[in-house]
Amino acid sequence: MKEQIIERVRELLQPLIEERGLKLVDVEYVTAGKPVLRIYVYNPEGTSIDDCEWISRRIGALLDIEDLIPVSYILEVSSPGLDRKLKNKEEYEIFKGRDIKVVTKEPLEGKNVFEGVLKGLEEDEVVIDTEGETVRIPLEAVARANLEFKAGGE
Repeated sequence: MKEQIIERVRELLQPLIEERGLKLVDVEYVTAGKPVLRIYVYNPEGTSIDDCEWISRRIGALLDIEDLIPVSYILEVSSPGLDRKLKNKEEYEIFKGRDIKVVTKEPLEGKNVFEGVLKGLEEDEVVIDTEGETVRIPLEAVARANLEFKAGGE
C-alpha cells in the first residue's frame, strides 16, 4: 500500500513539477505515528519557500480529489537540504555541479573518501572532478554519497 501511494504521488506530481521548472528528488510516506507524506523538490536556481508552498497547495488539492490516503496525514514539501544523502541514481544527475563527498565500501586507489564536484552518473559510475582530476567510482562501490555545503564559497 505504501509503495502504491508513493508511486501515485510521483505520477500526480510530475506535471506540476515540470510546469514550475523543478525536479522531484524524493517522496516518502511514513506511517509510524501520525502518517506523514514528505515531498522533496529541487530548483536548480535555488528552492524557495514559494516553490514549496506552490507544490503543497496543488498536490494537496489533487490528493484530496484522488482520496489516495484514506487517513488524516501531514503533508510536508521541502528542498532536499544542503547536505543531503543521495539515495537513487536520478539524484546524481539532478545535483550535477554540486559539491559531493563519496565514501566507498572498500578503498579505491588507496582511498575510500572522495570529495569534489559531481559531474553526474555515466554507465553506473559516479563521476567527480577532484581538483582538476576526474575520478570514476562504480556505483556498487559507494557506501555513502552526500552533497556538501561549503560556507563562504570555499
